[in-house]
Amino acid sequence: MRAEVIAVGTEILLGQIVNSDARFLSEELASLGIDVYYHTVVGDNRDRVEEAFAAARARSELIIFTGGLGPTADDLTKETVAEALGLELKLDQAWLEKLKGFYASLNRPMPPQNVKQALIPRGARLLYNDNGTAPGVYIEKAPWTVILLPGPPRELIPMFRDRVSPLLREKAGSVTIRSRVVKIIGMGESAVEEQVADLVQQQNPTVAPLAHNFEVHLRITAKGSSEEETRALISRVDEELGRRLGPYIYGRDQDTLEKVVGRLLAAGGMTLAVAESCTGGRLADLITNVPGSSRYFLGGVAAYSNEVKEKVLGVEKALLEAEGAVSRGVAEAMASGVRRLLGADYGIGVTGVAGPDGGTAAKPVGLVCLALAGEGFCRSREIFFPGKREAVKGRSAAAALNLLRQELLEGV
Repeated sequence: MRAEVIAVGTEILLGQIVNSDARFLSEELASLGIDVYYHTVVGDNRDRVEEAFAAARARSELIIFTGGLGPTADDLTKETVAEALGLELKLDQAWLEKLKGFYASLNRPMPPQNVKQALIPRGARLLYNDNGTAPGVYIEKAPWTVILLPGPPRELIPMFRDRVSPLLREKAGSVTIRSRVVKIIGMGESAVEEQVADLVQQQNPTVAPLAHNFEVHLRITAKGSSEEETRALISRVDEELGRRLGPYIYGRDQDTLEKVVGRLLAAGGMTLAVAESCTGGRLADLITNVPGSSRYFLGGVAAYSNEVKEKVLGVEKALLEAEGAVSRGVAEAMASGVRRLLGADYGIGVTGVAGPDGGTAAKPVGLVCLALAGEGFCRSREIFFPGKREAVKGRSAAAALNLLRQELLEGV
């Protein structure tokens, strides 16, 4: 069954709200084995809603509208759909009484325009709304199933799960679609695609590369007759990705790099301190975004000036003068200095040229030096990150975490 979602609301087109309904519905429909082929957003305009509905009927069997079910004049989804399908609107007396009772509980008279929310296309099923005044509508008119849902997520989500999902599960039968996202750090998108080119060509499971901030994600999607079958299909491909990409894979699904590093530190009872120059606290912010990070993160120093590098971290002035602040030697001194200062098991040092100014021919914008210090060792690397200032800072923080991840995995 081919499906599409049509979101009605000028506020979405203007960027005033994010269309989170479409994402939720796509995930839920996939879990039912229903393929979503199109997302459409259309403003509160009757002609354009009608046009979008006509296009949807030409290519999809299941059409879900979100929004446009309110009591005002520009809420016109229900009226437009009913007219297009040749269905008369009739008053649902039970819903009207519910609306009257709702306003009576507020000691307010019901506005006359709210009566339109109790009008339902003839032959349709009213979908009870436990969290608002706009009921949903479920219409079966061969060859289409058309569902109208309120726009606010707090109303749409429970309505879909409680009222709509059971109905669609019967229609969809036993097909199940599941996905798993494999997350990769330290390898570029083109290099990853080259390694998995043959897997991307297969049909079930499918493998889709996704660029995501400073990482590459591979989404594995399988379709089967049961949960067990889809899990087995996904696991087979996941294992193959592990063989090909190995240490570049850091996690899956809800994992983040900072969560994975935190788990490794906590599991080993190890602690971390960071010294940052070009990232200006970005690395410490990432680490402390993880609940419970106080178990392993002792603190950090944003040593932006050379004076702070010297006085707080103990970086020698002669080293700064000889190699410059952006150098592997200084990064190592920062990592060792913050480790010693805070008494941590590991220290990270980050220094670089984030831009857009300050670059030279020898040390261009995007040049970053990272260092990791631990018991009896201090290692560093020099990396070049192209892009604007925010991108350089973000990539540097991610690369620093990955450097620590690789060290922790070696000890596992």
